[in-house]
Amino acid sequence: MKKLSDLLYKVSIEKLIGNVGSSIKNISFDSRKVEQDYIFFAIKGHDLDGHKYLSQAISKGASVIICEELPEELLDHITYIQVKNSSIALGIVASNFYNNPSDKLTLIGITGTNGKTTTTTLLYNLFTQLGFRCALLSTIENRISDTILKSNHTTPDPITINQLLAQAVENGCQYAFMEVSSHGIYQNRLAGLTFKIGAFTNITHDHLDYHQTFSNYIAAKKKFFDELPKTAIAVTNIDDKNGLIMLQNTNAKKVTYSLKSNSIYKGKIIESRLDGMLLQFRNQEFWTVLAGKFNAYNELLAYTIASELGFDPIVVVTAISKLQRVKGRFETYVSDEKKYIIVDYAHTPDALQNILEAINQSRTRNEKLITVFGCGGHRDKEKRPKMGNIATRLSDLTIITSDNPRDENPDEIINEIKVGIEPQNTNKYLTITDRKEAIQTAIKMAEPKDIILIAGKGHENFQEINGKYFPFDDMKIAKELIKNT
Repeated sequence: MKKLSDLLYKVSIEKLIGNVGSSIKNISFDSRKVEQDYIFFAIKGHDLDGHKYLSQAISKGASVIICEELPEELLDHITYIQVKNSSIALGIVASNFYNNPSDKLTLIGITGTNGKTTTTTLLYNLFTQLGFRCALLSTIENRISDTILKSNHTTPDPITINQLLAQAVENGCQYAFMEVSSHGIYQNRLAGLTFKIGAFTNITHDHLDYHQTFSNYIAAKKKFFDELPKTAIAVTNIDDKNGLIMLQNTNAKKVTYSLKSNSIYKGKIIESRLDGMLLQFRNQEFWTVLAGKFNAYNELLAYTIASELGFDPIVVVTAISKLQRVKGRFETYVSDEKKYIIVDYAHTPDALQNILEAINQSRTRNEKLITVFGCGGHRDKEKRPKMGNIATRLSDLTIITSDNPRDENPDEIINEIKVGIEPQNTNKYLTITDRKEAIQTAIKMAEPKDIILIAGKGHENFQEINGKYFPFDDMKIAKELIKNT
């Protein structure tokens, strides 16, 4: 049990009705999960307003209500706390409830459209290799040292974040690496957390179904840096045209990295192949099995962060050179017939273009490049025709298929992708709605040394159709089909 007065530390309270000396068993923003002696937070969300569920929360045992609007009827046995923003209060109280775990380890947050998962995973593996116990909060999985936990969101809710960080502290972790999504920033899921480093990878067309405009999307990312304390370090990629915007109003120490522009941490690609790259970071050369310019940026960011934390650059480069590819991110497999399979999570126009350009820069052009991809249902529709144009322009053959259609008609999604295909490329694609059949067709059409890119789902091991999840792992299915073809 925790004292309510202790949990309210740093919460900006507008009005308090009741007793702050009571004991609290737990906290929740979901009225269905409330039990006796809980605090219930009424959050105004994108789709639901928690203020509509105050009676349900009280009936289930909530003794404290934290809300933005006080109800008309106030009950004598309930403590009501009115705040300006319930989601910010939730983050602060959650941190207090779990004894502020982010103060007890070095927390690093990575934000950007592309590269978050790869960079956080690389950092986790890098610092583990350097001998530290680490935590990872990512799209693919959450890790507390060697323990793997399921991940449901890129950036979890504040209660889950603090639960995980508290577990990390309990397990002796010294570093935690966390993906920071634009949704998470906008919804104040980071409130109450203490970041040592916040880093920006890039920003391109994505999530406009949620943010409505690109300027809103940029503003959401920038908010993360605006809220960093003076004791933190803000790291940005200045090769991205919006990179410096992230640093405009931050109080944190400003650090830059790049492959092209003049920056504090400058990198260079000396040689690029499908099986890896020869890189140079600050005049130190090394070979990496990661491929593609986008991975050079990811590794350079990992190098920058480690260097800013005081590690010897030579030790860091040596450790980076031993890092392996992240599951579902330029994950490769070569069949006995020398057919080259690449599975990647690329699900935005920029990510798809980056990986196709990386493949094209590394191949001989004596082989075909076949791309299999689709677009997810109930996500930003504006990117669909753009991705159709990119895939057909940069591939020898494109097979447009289903991704996670959710409850949209997959054929309608495919038709929206086709709209962006330029006339000169209309003979370079075909459509197969069934994703497994599309992959099988690509494998049958491929000759030895041909490259098949299966894009969009990456690490995912399911396909979401009409509210149901069906087992589907692109790499696993590709390997099975190659064996049986």
